[in-house]
Amino acid sequence: MRSRPSSLPALALLLLACGPVACAQSDQRFTAACIGFYNIENLYDTIDSPDTDDAEFLPGGPKLWNAARYRTKIEKMGRVIGELGRDVHPDGVHVIGLAEVENRRVLEDLVKAEAIAKRGYRIVHEDGPDRRGVDVALLYDPHYFTLLNHRSIPLVDPVDTAFRTRAQLVVSGIMDGDTVHVIVAHWPSRRGGEKRSQPKRMLAAKLGRALIDSLQRRDPGARVIYMGDLNDDPVDKSVRGGLMTVARPEQATGRSLFNPMEPLYEKGIGSLAWRDSWNLFDQIIVTPSLAARADDRYRYYGVRVFNEPYLRQQEGPFSGYPFRTFVGDTWTNGWSDHFPVYIILVRPVP
Repeated sequence: MRSRPSSLPALALLLLACGPVACAQSDQRFTAACIGFYNIENLYDTIDSPDTDDAEFLPGGPKLWNAARYRTKIEKMGRVIGELGRDVHPDGVHVIGLAEVENRRVLEDLVKAEAIAKRGYRIVHEDGPDRRGVDVALLYDPHYFTLLNHRSIPLVDPVDTAFRTRAQLVVSGIMDGDTVHVIVAHWPSRRGGEKRSQPKRMLAAKLGRALIDSLQRRDPGARVIYMGDLNDDPVDKSVRGGLMTVARPEQATGRSLFNPMEPLYEKGIGSLAWRDSWNLFDQIIVTPSLAARADDRYRYYGVRVFNEPYLRQQEGPFSGYPFRTFVGDTWTNGWSDHFPVYIILVRPVP
C-alpha cells in the first residue's frame, strides 16, 4: 500500500485548525488518513426491484426519475467524494461509509464516476431488509486499506417483529499495518415523531454497542470507528447512553467511546437542517485506542463537516441548508439533504 506523508507546512496548518498540536517537536512529520461518511440521499437506479418499494424512483413514478437524472446524481456524488479530505491528503478519503444506496449496481456506477474513477475504490455492500431497499455501504481505496472481512448485522425488534430497517455493516481491514474495524449504520428515522420513534434508535444504539463490545472482547485495544446517520444528535440518550459516548478524548476509557461530533454540535454546527434548526445526525465515533496518543500508530486528530458553498442552498428561505436532490417530488438538481463528515487520523513518519 502506498503512503504519502503530508508535508509539514500543510499539516501544521491543519493542526492549528483542528486542535492542539500533538507533538511539540517542530521537525516531526506525519502521515494523515481521512475517514468519511456521507448520506447521499436516495441513490436509486431506474430499474424496478420487485422485492423492495422503489416505485417512486422509477421513470413512471411521482419523482419522474430517469437515466439522465440518475447519471447526474452519480457524477455529483462522485465529485463530493473526490473532494472530501483533499485538504488533508492528496488522495482524499481512504475509507468512506455511505447511506441510502439501493444496491450494488449503483455503487458500481458510483466508483466509475469521473472524479474518482482513477482511485479504484472497492465496494463492501450487502442487501439489507429495509422495505424501501436502501442500505449502507463502504468504499475503500485499496492503496491504503486492505479488506480482511465484513458482515452485515440486521436490527431486530423482539416486540415489533414486522419492523424492517437498515442493517449495520461491520468491515475489518488493515491500514498502514494497523487493524481497523469500521461499522457503518443508518439508524431508524424520526418518522412518527422523535419521542415515539426513539426506542427504535435505542435498539440500534444497543446493537452498535454490542458489536463494538464483541470486537473489544477479542482485542481490548481494538481500533473501532463507528459511523453513520444516527437520526439523533450527539447529546441524545441513544448516543450518550446507548453507545456510551463522551465529548473529550481523555474521557474515553474502558467501554466509553469518544465522540468528536459533540463539541461541534455544541457550537451549533450541523450536517442537516430541519424546521429552522440544525442537527448533527451524521457522526463518526471512535474507541479509546484511537482517541489516545500512540507513538507509532494512527490516532484521532480532527473532524470536519464538509459544507462547501456548492453543497448549500444559496438563496431563499432555506439559504445555507444542504442543497438536496428533491423537495418532495420536485427535482431540484441538488446534491444531498445531508453534508458529509470526516475525521482525520495522523501517525508519525518514522
